[in-house]
Amino acid sequence: MSNAASEWRIYRTRFLISARQLTESFSLVDALGREHHGEPGDYLVESSDGAQRIAPREIFEDIYVPIGAAGENWPVPDKRALPLEPAAARRTASRRAIMV
Repeated sequence: MSNAASEWRIYRTRFLISARQLTESFSLVDALGREHHGEPGDYLVESSDGAQRIAPREIFEDIYVPIGAAGENWPVPDKRALPLEPAAARRTASRRAIMV
């Protein structure tokens, strides 16, 4: 299938999935025996449980947001950028600054 799809990428909505955009017509039968058919531009989608399906391009691109290429290391948040005090304490401090 190397010619049928582009590189795997990670996408998200409420869930993370991997997907490849098809470069030629492609068909598959899922674990439940359902046939899926896709055309160039559609997406081969793989869920975290390994289930695969084909999503039409128009629907896929309207729903999913690309995050990055599959296999890339996910960025680790910089702890220095995270607030160290509770939100309530920050709000109180902000109110005091406004009143001064």
